[in-house]
Amino acid sequence: MLSVNTNTGAMVALQYLDQTNAQLQTTQTAINSGLKVASAKDDGATYAIAQNMRGDVAGYSAVTDSINRGISSVDVALSAGQSISDLMIEMKQKALAASDVSIDTASRQALNEDFQALRDQITSIVNNAVFNNFNLIDGSATNGISVLASSDGTKRITVQGEDLKLGGAIVKVASTSSISTQAKASAMIGTVETSLNNVNSALARLGSGSKKLSVQATFVKNLSDTLQSGIGNMVDADMATESAQLQSLQVKQQLGVQALSIANQSPQVILSLFRG
Repeated sequence: MLSVNTNTGAMVALQYLDQTNAQLQTTQTAINSGLKVASAKDDGATYAIAQNMRGDVAGYSAVTDSINRGISSVDVALSAGQSISDLMIEMKQKALAASDVSIDTASRQALNEDFQALRDQITSIVNNAVFNNFNLIDGSATNGISVLASSDGTKRITVQGEDLKLGGAIVKVASTSSISTQAKASAMIGTVETSLNNVNSALARLGSGSKKLSVQATFVKNLSDTLQSGIGNMVDADMATESAQLQSLQVKQQLGVQALSIANQSPQVILSLFRG
């Protein structure tokens, strides 16, 4: 049927052209954004899953920051503890030298002054071993340092602190200790040796804690990378496929425009019926 009111062919051609234009817009969006699922409108289920995984990745970023702060705090404590251990070795040497009955008073006094300088340096080191307001070797961190270990905040890793102050359970040398006499020097040898062993044991515990944090940091990074890869597999556009799709749709669009143009010319045939 020929009609000037209803052009069925043009209507069909326009429908197909609209579909092509919609597909072309989707492909162009994928190319521009690099995503085949950029919003919930593209694929609601996939978008929701990807958003949940992005939330986990963001959580693991916070976990990584927390672990890194913990590692830095423990590393500061380790560095300070190692310095104290070195000082204890020197103190033992001074005490041993001062215990020699053959040295004179002046020599023993010089040794005592060195011993006391080393002793006081321990206090200085302990007081300055601070990172992010945490001091893990002065006994103030009674609960140690606790860091995040999971993206939901339910799991934590704790590294216990150590008390390396003078006169404590680990460092037996008191803040007033001296080797001013042969008897004091002889007694101090055992005290320093015991303190040195205790300090080294404390360092071993702190080292284990640092290792624990480092292992968790590596695990969290790998897990975060795996999640990001999974998100990419779900929502990233395959640019090779999209490129081929774009060229195909552009050709299809041009053909659709031509088909619509031909369909729009059909009513012109009606004019020939009324020519004299």
